[in-house]
Amino acid sequence: MKKNPLLEELFELIASLETAEDCEMLFEDLCTVKEIEQMAQRIAAAKLLIEGKTYQQVIENCDISSATLSRVSRCVRYGEGYNKFLK
Repeated sequence: MKKNPLLEELFELIASLETAEDCEMLFEDLCTVKEIEQMAQRIAAAKLLIEGKTYQQVIENCDISSATLSRVSRCVRYGEGYNKFLK
């Protein structure tokens, strides 16, 4: 990702949070409830994919669209974040 001062400031702010409650307060201010739910849904889907569940099992458990699941799956396979933090 290209260096962007605004993004760097956002990531530094998130990294400075100390508790789940701090995260909740910040994300409630930054995001809509739906956006937070969608992020949680993606994390749940990534966990299931890492556990070896099929697309159908993930869709049934997470009520996630196939397009979003495809992106999550690509990130699980080729990205670093999900695998680092969910294993």
